[in-house]
Amino acid sequence: MARLDTAETLFLGAKGMTFARGTRIASVLALVAVLSSCGWGGGISTDVDPNDLPDEFNPYVDNDGNDRDTIWDLFTNLDDPNTSLEVNRYLWVASLDILNFLPVERVDAFSGVFVTGYGTPPGGGRSYRATVYITDPALDARSLKVSLNTRSGPADPDTVRAVEDAILSRARQLRIKHTAL
Repeated sequence: MARLDTAETLFLGAKGMTFARGTRIASVLALVAVLSSCGWGGGISTDVDPNDLPDEFNPYVDNDGNDRDTIWDLFTNLDDPNTSLEVNRYLWVASLDILNFLPVERVDAFSGVFVTGYGTPPGGGRSYRATVYITDPALDARSLKVSLNTRSGPADPDTVRAVEDAILSRARQLRIKHTAL
């Protein structure tokens, strides 16, 4: 038996380990692929009858109430291009104006939501955090949803109502100023 050179031993040993490691990885991947394709009866529950769902939640019905027939119906453009989210600009500007002492964290002007961080109002001792949601293009109290939180929980409903009233008053002032131009 001939004795192998040290360099050859290291080379063959490294090559053998690489082949063994590759074989081990390939067999683990094959096992994972086989087991993942089996499934254990879980998956999506089919207890709900699609006919009992409202049309907007029924995946088998398009926006016009027509039944979808094939998978390709999912890729057709069924959205109405004239539908858009509208936000009252006076409520939006008034909300930012009234709550200007709060640092703005997130803003989505297209859906009418902005979230602020904690801040203390001028002359106040308690920190507040606000979330404002403007739901409609009308300058109306129903279009404005304000949520105020303190560090210890929700703010007093009277405080929330006072902030909503201040925002609505400021929005009306802005609209009157704008129409007078």
